Amino acid sequence: MADSNGAQSIGKSGYIFDPYALDFAENPYPTYQWMRDEAPVYHQPEMDFWMLSRYEDVWQAHRDAKTYSSKAGVQIERATEAGNHLLGMDAPKHNWAKAMMTKVFSSERMQALDGFIRARAASLLDAAYDKHGPDGEFDMVSQFSVKLPLAVISELLGIPEALRQPIHDLSNAFISREYGTDVSHQMEAMGKLWGIYFQLTQERRQAPKDDPISLLIAVEETDENGLVHKIADEEIAHRFLEMGFAGHETVAKAIPNGAMALERFPDQKAKIAADLSVMPRVVQEILRFDPPSQLQGRLTTRDVTLHGVTIPADARVMLATGGATRDPRAFPNPDQFDFERDSDTRTVFFGYGVHKCLGIHLAQLEIAIAFQELYARYPGWKVFPDRTTRVALSNVRGVATLPMVLGKRA
Repeated sequence: MADSNGAQSIGKSGYIFDPYALDFAENPYPTYQWMRDEAPVYHQPEMDFWMLSRYEDVWQAHRDAKTYSSKAGVQIERATEAGNHLLGMDAPKHNWAKAMMTKVFSSERMQALDGFIRARAASLLDAAYDKHGPDGEFDMVSQFSVKLPLAVISELLGIPEALRQPIHDLSNAFISREYGTDVSHQMEAMGKLWGIYFQLTQERRQAPKDDPISLLIAVEETDENGLVHKIADEEIAHRFLEMGFAGHETVAKAIPNGAMALERFPDQKAKIAADLSVMPRVVQEILRFDPPSQLQGRLTTRDVTLHGVTIPADARVMLATGGATRDPRAFPNPDQFDFERDSDTRTVFFGYGVHKCLGIHLAQLEIAIAFQELYARYPGWKVFPDRTTRVALSNVRGVATLPMVLGKRA
């Protein structure tokens, strides 16, 4: 059943949390609240995973990679082998593998995309205005929030124009849970994604360019034992599958999440319009209030006892980012959007510790520029959260459609 907020009927006798239920996708936050207060170490018996939802527990788990291993992947479903993915690696391999990626995806290289991001954001918004006018509705998701990060990550990785939409469609298929716990469709989509990146890697090996794929083919890293590592084409394809997915899916969902939050808190929306210099803090609050990455999977390497409950060794544990960032123990009045609140430097919406997202600076830059250009060009913009559509997803939260009007051009 759903309550007035669209959340599951929780706290009832026999209640079993279903992470793929559409009512949970509509509004997961009452469920997280119940977990934090009543079951901070929650066990889902049917899918056999545990969930941590309090901020301190999630943060500490991110920091303790020895206890909470990533070798079984980050999805709710336990992978038998995730070691070819950076997110599915533990030390020591993870250390030198991430060091190689850090060389390629330097903050300088990502900051150099600033002009490209601004130009693309402006052109997408202006194209929507030219087509629909100041009062005509269009879908913010398909015409703006998907196209912007897809163009940026494709520019960064050197993905040809013809492959960009297929990559987006396959990425969406990978995270969809339309078929519930049957993940065969998702695995098929991931295999096709991997094939695209593997083909690009082989092409770059034959004809190198000034792009990250070519750079990663050439880069070397020496580990703590003095061994020099290079990455094979198969593994490079896995790296860019991860970067391509994370680089556009999370931003594509964060932008409409932020727009809906601002629509629901008009005083905040007005304050931003009066001073766009506050945008970095706005981005932090968008990611805290409704993070696109909601769950991160781990595997325990030993028994863990929290709040009087023991999670056994070799158990699947989900770190609930969406629960942690609404925890009143860490954020006063967590259900209020307030970009002026004191920020917490331990923010977990991009992970924390060894698996903190490599693209955190680029993602925040994209979100900031998207809203800067939106406010600067169309200060009267409006979205309609009550008429959006959602589908059940795995680890991420976002809308499938969101009606928008731009208003008059500035």
